[in-house]
Amino acid sequence: MNRAREYRRKLCQPELIALAALVLYPVLPIPDTYGAQLTTILIFAILALGLNVVMGWAGILHLGIAAFFGIGAYITGILTVPSYPFQTGFTVALVVASVGTAVAGVLLGVPTLRLRGDYLALVTLGFGEVVRFSLRNLEEITGGTRSLNPIPSPGWFGLDWAVNYRPFYYLCLLILAAVVVLLRNLDNSRLGRAWHAIREDELAATCMGIDAARVKLAAVAVGSGLAGLAGCLYATKLTTTADPDAYDFSRSIIVMCCVIVGGMGSIRGTLVGVLILIGYDNILTPVLDGWIQAANINPHGSVFLSFSNWRLMIFGVTLILIVRFRPEGLVPSKRLLDEFRAEYRSEDSILSEETIF
Repeated sequence: MNRAREYRRKLCQPELIALAALVLYPVLPIPDTYGAQLTTILIFAILALGLNVVMGWAGILHLGIAAFFGIGAYITGILTVPSYPFQTGFTVALVVASVGTAVAGVLLGVPTLRLRGDYLALVTLGFGEVVRFSLRNLEEITGGTRSLNPIPSPGWFGLDWAVNYRPFYYLCLLILAAVVVLLRNLDNSRLGRAWHAIREDELAATCMGIDAARVKLAAVAVGSGLAGLAGCLYATKLTTTADPDAYDFSRSIIVMCCVIVGGMGSIRGTLVGVLILIGYDNILTPVLDGWIQAANINPHGSVFLSFSNWRLMIFGVTLILIVRFRPEGLVPSKRLLDEFRAEYRSEDSILSEETIF
């Protein structure tokens, strides 16, 4: 009896329910447009999980994750478009983009991870802008504003990847599931515990024998590699690297909002944050703008009556409300929630002592 109850409890886990819904989604009678947008959400979930490793687990304020997203996309373009001699195909491009961006993250981290706090954040912000301007100005390599295209579809198993979104959707879902399993194992590993120790108190962790520099580099490498992986999938989905401005600072902020709103340090929370914010940006916003247009509420095209023009402000207001009223996020990690509770208890004890005296 107890075994049956335990088995039913495991089947009712939110992750399994969500996975079953995502697997069954493409067979439902829903327009393909929404399926393509859901594929984008899966890609951004991989990107946000990479930032969660850096920010949520290692405690590194990273404002340049979009740069590695773009590097992964352009590596894919260089390796696959017909105008270059390589044309390695999707599989090789996926591996090279992931490994290449991980190496780029390490190369950035070696000289900069000695910095802390705001200084490190400024360095990552500056790196993101350097990458964006380089992608725009190195036209002979990156194509500049013309981008690199066409990026071919995977073409596996004789399926029509270019027209039907379902094969690529399932591929992204499979990769996301593999990333979640990998990160769960990392979180429970010795390296994961070292990341959490560094985030909570770097000095104490160093005194306990943890090599802070090496542990931080590992976090940056994992986060950058996942960003490059997401960039490869993103470029393949679009069949182009897109304009370099697609990988600007605002993209990093949106992904950071997903992590903070969902819950820093929480895999489940990060996925919820992506579903809410990226889902609003890619699915709900076009629907609302379509309703406004259909109702002829905005015949003159005023920017004040377009939800897409207010998206960044809505993200900002959401972030402010979360930080103010639920700083641990919507679905916080148990470790971070315990930290907040301990902090609140210490503040309450200090206030009570001040009241007594």
